[in-house]
Amino acid sequence: MPKGSPELTNFRKQEIINACEKLYQTKSFKEITLKEISSETSMTRTSIYNYFQTKEEIFLALLQREYELWNAELHEIMFKFPKLTSEEFSDKLAKSLEHRQQLLKIMSMNHYDMESNSRPERLAEFKVAYGTSLRMVMNCLEQYFPEMPNQEKQDFLYAFFPFMFGIYPYTFVTEKQRKAMELAGMDYAFMSIYELTVNFVRKMLNHS
Repeated sequence: MPKGSPELTNFRKQEIINACEKLYQTKSFKEITLKEISSETSMTRTSIYNYFQTKEEIFLALLQREYELWNAELHEIMFKFPKLTSEEFSDKLAKSLEHRQQLLKIMSMNHYDMESNSRPERLAEFKVAYGTSLRMVMNCLEQYFPEMPNQEKQDFLYAFFPFMFGIYPYTFVTEKQRKAMELAGMDYAFMSIYELTVNFVRKMLNHS
């Protein structure tokens, strides 16, 4: 690939994002530094600045990629299954998020800080992927529930996407959190990503 080509630029970006993803499997957002990310790539920390200005931009790009992968799965569902009942759609949508644990994990972080520490052009690239997700879910509702009023479809979106932000912290609880809840006298009923999501979607659709 010639130096400075779009292909090389994308290759370098993906290398940086992959390095961040690898570190994120064992470390928290706060623990990961640009120096550590660069050590997992073939580039120096200075070279990374040619592609990303901050750690938050790298995480935002990783989140963008996760949304794009989810969008592709939603598109595949719509292509493979022209018609679905509310129960079947709830199952498919829940399973699609079950496959995107990392998407939900990053979503549970502080979006305000991540977005405020990213340049407008990087934020715009992310918003394209996020906006596509909104349209994909709306397209699913239009395909599978054509009789549903438009306002109820909008209500579904406004409830479902904020709901997604809480899936990871509710379904992945640390031992420290479990102990704290025990001391506080709280009963914690474990639910998986699938269980939490499928129950929510079914209730939303049945209510509609």
